[in-house]
Amino acid sequence: MAMEFTDANFDAEVLKSDKPVLVDFWAPWCGPCQLMGSVVDDLAKEMTAVKIGKVNVDENPATAGAYGIMSIPTMKVFKSGQVVKEFIGVQTKDKLKTELAGV
Repeated sequence: MAMEFTDANFDAEVLKSDKPVLVDFWAPWCGPCQLMGSVVDDLAKEMTAVKIGKVNVDENPATAGAYGIMSIPTMKVFKSGQVVKEFIGVQTKDKLKTELAGV
């Protein structure tokens, strides 16, 4: 299961993480986000070298705003506190897995 990142824990869990982090910016009312939810949860179970979690943009507007989230789902990969990859819209599990393996 993917972790839940919030405005309160984002700095500690994502920016200061010692391994790469995939962050899924989503909202419960977003249909495509619901499709990605199971993909993100599956990746979290399968990929232990990467921390994987979600940010509910409605409940965590400061974090969503800080990273310029204009459409969801948006996924950003952080490494050493910096965004190194970004994906907007529905992605396949295989594509994300391949992209994460290269981080």
